[in-house]
Amino acid sequence: MSTLEIRPVSAADHAAWLPLWQGYLRFYASELPDETSASTWQRFLDPAEPTHAALAWRDGHAVGLVQWIYHRSNWLVAHSCYLQDLFVSPEVRGSGVGRQLIEHVYAQARSAGSARVHWLTRESNHSAMQLYDHIAERSGFVQYTHGL
Repeated sequence: MSTLEIRPVSAADHAAWLPLWQGYLRFYASELPDETSASTWQRFLDPAEPTHAALAWRDGHAVGLVQWIYHRSNWLVAHSCYLQDLFVSPEVRGSGVGRQLIEHVYAQARSAGSARVHWLTRESNHSAMQLYDHIAERSGFVQYTHGL
């Protein structure tokens, strides 16, 4: 099996990122306006933004993405890291790419001085949860949202 390289996105990576982003949205049966995806992409390229992204590359092809945001917490002195988006191409799922992407975020967050990394997943995402249960702890919280 070839080596996996994980690196931060650059402006030249948009064409590799977009199909993975769209695959992630389809996986969660979601749609976003093109304007939202364009804004999200620009935030990754702005060093003043707290949001970041990396792509996993194998044999010159992007096979996974991970996106995270640093934020304050009222429960910690150090900031937290929210792993907001994780997607691995279906053809390489089960090969360790997801774990390596999460571990990449762990390393980035540790380096940035974060006290923790946290994320959400759909309760029906059983295959991903098998991995998550090995590399993190379930918080026991239930998420509620209300659009404005």
